[in-house]
Amino acid sequence: MFLRALQKQNPALIDGAFTLLKEGVILPDTYVIDVDQFTENALLIKATADQYGIRLYGMTKQFGRNPLLAKILVDELGYDGIVCVDFKEARQLHQAGVKISHIGHLVQPPSRYVPFIVSTIQPEVITVYSLEKAREISAAAVEAKRTQPVLLKFYRTSDYLYTNQEAGFPIESLDAICREIASLPNLQIAGLTHFPCFLYNPESQDTEPTRNLETLLAANQQAGQLGYPITQLNIPSATSSQTLPQIRQFGGTHGEPGHALTGTMPANQDGSQPEKVAMAYVTEVSHQFGDASYCYGGGYYRRGHLTQALIREFHQGTETDHLVDVRNDDEASIDYHLQLDRPCQVGTPVIMAFRTQIFVTRSDVALVAGLSSNTPTLLGLFDAQGNEVKHG
Repeated sequence: MFLRALQKQNPALIDGAFTLLKEGVILPDTYVIDVDQFTENALLIKATADQYGIRLYGMTKQFGRNPLLAKILVDELGYDGIVCVDFKEARQLHQAGVKISHIGHLVQPPSRYVPFIVSTIQPEVITVYSLEKAREISAAAVEAKRTQPVLLKFYRTSDYLYTNQEAGFPIESLDAICREIASLPNLQIAGLTHFPCFLYNPESQDTEPTRNLETLLAANQQAGQLGYPITQLNIPSATSSQTLPQIRQFGGTHGEPGHALTGTMPANQDGSQPEKVAMAYVTEVSHQFGDASYCYGGGYYRRGHLTQALIREFHQGTETDHLVDVRNDDEASIDYHLQLDRPCQVGTPVIMAFRTQIFVTRSDVALVAGLSSNTPTLLGLFDAQGNEVKHG
């Protein structure tokens, strides 16, 4: 999906990744992240957000809940904290000493973990979409002797909700829900959110507002008319330097960039966006079977739109790059290997660039600096959950 954009925007990442694999610094099934380009992307997004008065919660799940990158965002670049899409991400980043600002949107915190989140992690906001969870958070806040701000999520039946992410209060119940939650001790309704509020439209080749955003704006209007002081209107999905002006246009206060940090948002598949591709998947050929070659897998993401790979072949002292098609004949299969439509020697290096969610893979994550100056330096090697690893 992003291979041609990678070739156009960041060829040094390709060369550096091949070098690291050749020298044994990394193993196959590794995502290599260009930390310098990641930082440039993050700075661009932050500058745009500052221009429009938008606060940013960085999202880390796409690049493996990585604590080093999270600390760059918060400690060095001034992001307002990290959004954790589930409780395990919150646990991981809290243990790494990262500031966590938003928990609970896609996955509510489990009952027995709520007291720790409220008393110890103390996020700026927790998204709530059930009265039962609101009562648990309230009880924990009373016990911790602090007030916990929450965001509420309302929906209409016509909204677009991803499978297995269906959640929220019906917008028709907004008055009753707000009254009930506002009456709970040590709980403060800080704002509203929804997801996804922006999606890439391949027909228009633009990132556009969704009907979910219309619901969010309607809920905001109703809450305001009822007298609730909404201070945070969090408008996530596809946050980038290009969508931040729209967030401001619709009255949003917060965005949550994720894929834009690595330049892998759908709008950049042609390499046209200001954020440049900063992440590539590196593997090598394991064996041949029939007319195909099989490279080591582990990082495949079914929604990744993976179609092609770049291989680098060596013959009589000459390096030659080839684009090859990638096949996956059964979406239900485990990605032990990925199939290449070209016979290749065992050990041939392979580069791919596709939309991913590293935290659901079993890949390594290599953070590398100095790629643009042809001096690749490994800053750290991590697993897909953000734990530092060693090989060899």
